[in-house]
Amino acid sequence: MNLKKNLIAAGIALHTSLISAAVLAAATAEEMESLGTTRTCVGAIKAGNAEGTIPEWSGKWLGVPEHVNFEGTGNHPVDAYPDDKPLFVITAQNMAEHADKLSAGQKALFEKYPDTFQMPIYPSRRDFRFPDSVCEVTRMNAQGAKLVSDGEGVEATTGGILFPFPKTGLELMWTSSFFTYRPWTEELISDNAYVLEDGKINWGRVKSRNLAPHLKPGKQGQAEAQSSFYLNETLLPERDRGEINTGIEFWNHATDPRQSWRYDPGTRRVRQSPEYGFDMSFPGTGGSITVDEVRIFNGSPQRYNWEIVGQQEMYIPYNTYRLHSADISYDELLTPGHANPEFMRYELHRVWVLEATLKDGYRHIYGKRRMYVDEDNWFMVMGDNYDARGNLWRTSMVNYFYAYEAQTWQAGAGFYHDLQASSYQAFNLVNEQPKAYTLNKGDLTSRDFGPQAARRAGL
Repeated sequence: MNLKKNLIAAGIALHTSLISAAVLAAATAEEMESLGTTRTCVGAIKAGNAEGTIPEWSGKWLGVPEHVNFEGTGNHPVDAYPDDKPLFVITAQNMAEHADKLSAGQKALFEKYPDTFQMPIYPSRRDFRFPDSVCEVTRMNAQGAKLVSDGEGVEATTGGILFPFPKTGLELMWTSSFFTYRPWTEELISDNAYVLEDGKINWGRVKSRNLAPHLKPGKQGQAEAQSSFYLNETLLPERDRGEINTGIEFWNHATDPRQSWRYDPGTRRVRQSPEYGFDMSFPGTGGSITVDEVRIFNGSPQRYNWEIVGQQEMYIPYNTYRLHSADISYDELLTPGHANPEFMRYELHRVWVLEATLKDGYRHIYGKRRMYVDEDNWFMVMGDNYDARGNLWRTSMVNYFYAYEAQTWQAGAGFYHDLQASSYQAFNLVNEQPKAYTLNKGDLTSRDFGPQAARRAGL
């Protein structure tokens, strides 16, 4: 089957206006029967492809595989596939042979850095699965979840996947951003490196805390009240040291927009940050990343028209354990133009292709965005962002790995390339930190976030 040409839900109008949302969202009897049989319990096609280059989904591991010596959360990731070697390497010279499985952003990187950018292609692995509780909730949502408030809100059961059979762009956007099954609590100190064209690096460092109460393992509930909390404290650069940004997300962006506050160490005051999000610059990145670009896309979908383009086989970053190893120094990893290909891992997988086009009368620095969503875990793994003239401007990738302690996938280092400035932001690096990602420790509460928390942390 040529998956690139197989458009999803042929004949269904794809638009942002919410028309009969409950009808559009509900899975058919045939789709429901396929969950757990020909498809995984979250909707991915179990079978491999005809060529055998994408294997059948095994789902044989939940948590730590027996052969992996993982010492617990907070430690650097341990590779589940330490003996894997690249099958081949894509270069600028042979890129045309693989063009149908590359994004526009990947092709642009080959064209811009023909002598250095490469993609080592490893065997595709589909061995990890979600907990049974995720399967149970996903089945409930397949029949009962619906969008509200013209697609800016959702009514559903938490603890699973939202729309395992998305039929509109908004359904796919919600499923792959706010409603992914990710770690419940997350704590880390990470380094951010803005690598300039000449190889010089502007450094940042952030202490982060994130809490998603509804994702406590095994918990089920309604999508209501707060959906998540965050608090980011700047440690570097020195001029911004002590700045704190904290906020609260909700399940309906129309009725309860994101609330955010900023602590200024100079004045020792906390002020609310109105409309924090969209194309505001993410703190500490020098304008290289917008707030809604972190993890490819986050926040309100209000400013865009959303459309499912189709499904496609693509080479995407996958099982990227080695990239986060404490054995790799930043000097080795952060080469001019792009990360050192030696430490990257790409695999062939099926992805959903989601496109967002700026609405008339709305403003954003990106006129069009194309996002690539892995079918097995529903995370956005890559994004191509275009300027108002339709030119490809920035391309990004987030390197996920399966976090054993959380029994789901964790967002690792993100690489955000500015093709016009010949620079890139390496985001959420942990290689040279004594600890990596502390996940599902469960010691965070809502009291650790918001304006009072920012004030306490800043004193």
